[in-house]
Order: sequence, then structure tokens, then C-alpha cells
Amino acid sequence: MTTTIKTCFKCGAEKPLTEFYKHPMMTDGHLGKCKECTKLDVRKNRKKRIDYYREYDRKRGNRISNEWITEYRKSNAQQTRARNAVNNAVRDGRIIKPKSCSECSSEFAIHGHHDDYSKPLEVRWLCAACHHQWHAKNGPGKSGDIEQIKRKSA
Repeated sequence: MTTTIKTCFKCGAEKPLTEFYKHPMMTDGHLGKCKECTKLDVRKNRKKRIDYYREYDRKRGNRISNEWITEYRKSNAQQTRARNAVNNAVRDGRIIKPKSCSECSSEFAIHGHHDDYSKPLEVRWLCAACHHQWHAKNGPGKSGDIEQIKRKSA
């Protein structure tokens, strides 16, 4: 018989197994402390050892090089212009960025999605998950230049 409730050794709260990270070395296959306590510990440790983690991240390559960014912006000029136009319009108050996703009402990580980059201020506001799903289903947005689309898909 498998149990669906577990007690966190850190906060002492009884929670369902879905509130514990999976861990193959544990008897029940889940870590002994809940996700919230684990996240709190990770944040505290990173804050306490921030210099170490910044250096670790640099060595690991988490930072994108300026050369790569410059090249990306050149090869995706229309997308970059559209993204900048939306960011500037939001900053200047010409577009109001909603607090939630237009698809699922999530309030986490809202992106401005362009269906057509030649219309830079026409965006739909999607959370990161819905934005990813949209592109997985529909591919890249239109660039307005059919030759550019053909080159990218080749």
C-alpha cells in the first residue's frame, strides 16, 4: 500500500506526495522535505554564497556572450525591432501589459507574443507555458518577408 500523504521533516506539515520532489534513493521515492522548504533552503544557500555561485555560473556558461547577442539581433532584425517596440510602448504607457495570460489566466511570466512581426504593436499576452505551446503548435511567427521564412525553414 502506498501512501499519498507525507510529513515534511523541516516544517512538519502533512502534504500530498505531489508537494515533494521525486528522489530515487528515498524509500517512497520522494525527498523528505517539501518543495517549499527545499526552495527556501536553496534561496538561502545561494544568497549566503552568492560570490561562489556567480563565479560558478560564469564558468558554466550561463551568460550569453555579447558577440552571440549581436549576431542574433542582426539575423533576427525584424523580431528584435518588434520586441523593442512593444517594450518601449509598455514603458511609455502606450500599451498596458495585463497581469495575466490571455489563454489560461496565469499571472506568472507574461510574454508579449507576435503573430506577425510586421505588426509590432499587435501582441497577445501569454504566459511562458502557453507561449511555448503556441509555437510548438504553430511554428515561428510571420516575419512579413516570405523569403526570410523560407530560408529559416530550409
